Amino acid sequence: MLKFTKMEGIGNDYIYFDGIHQNIPMDKTFIKNISDRHFGIGSDGMIVILASDKYDFRMRMFNLDGSEGMMCGNGLRCFCKFVYEHKLTDKTHLMIETKAGLHEAWLEVEDQQVKRVKVDMGEPIIKVKDIPCLFDKDVMIHEPIEINHHIHYLTAISMGNPHVVIFADDLDFNINEIGPIFEKHPMFPESVNTEWVEVIDRGHVRMRVWERGSGETMACGTGACAVMYACYLNDKCDDEVQVDLLGGSLEISYKDGHIYMLGEARTTFNGTINEEDYIC
Repeated sequence: MLKFTKMEGIGNDYIYFDGIHQNIPMDKTFIKNISDRHFGIGSDGMIVILASDKYDFRMRMFNLDGSEGMMCGNGLRCFCKFVYEHKLTDKTHLMIETKAGLHEAWLEVEDQQVKRVKVDMGEPIIKVKDIPCLFDKDVMIHEPIEINHHIHYLTAISMGNPHVVIFADDLDFNINEIGPIFEKHPMFPESVNTEWVEVIDRGHVRMRVWERGSGETMACGTGACAVMYACYLNDKCDDEVQVDLLGGSLEISYKDGHIYMLGEARTTFNGTINEEDYIC
């Protein structure tokens, strides 16, 4: 039997496993089956807590389809809550190793419960070759690109994983129709997360996100960071912004070349599963 915890950061939900004290399957079949919202536990994917040789912990994150992701900001906040409340650490300042690099986090604790977590999401990357994005300029900032017979103005950014941001006057559209077109577009050889953003004012924006491997999700932390920086690059915001997602709000700031994210993390429930029921 495997112990798990279901957690969510403003609606971006994952199944968390302590991989330090139990052996967790990390194959696509297992991840897809437990993530299924009808026949499994139900989630946007799976996150595993592991030991690190150099830092406090190592995080591995997997999408709904079983593919491994580079990083997830909402997932990382919940990760920090998990390790503190499951007494894997008593620190309120953590260094977490991810596939996208090292991330520093600060925990806000009340009555032994982690309420909010601030994460240094690192330096945003705009060089197209590093995103990666196949484009004939060094950067893609509000560039007109024809996709599916329509001109879209795109800003491409990596927050350890690739994002493309599109400014919109209205967020009421069929994302299931257009999301996969961007996700699998040949311009993005490793596929891409796509964000549509409506600017309310210089300190407040709204967004929807289509995540590669998962489809539309309630929230995406790295996506909110990419949206903030895209707004900053296009002179649509200042250095601190409230980003409203379907699942809630995040406070995103830009300081000394780094993006910082502050938001809540919540435990939904704990449980156990028989791993053999989800292997085949």
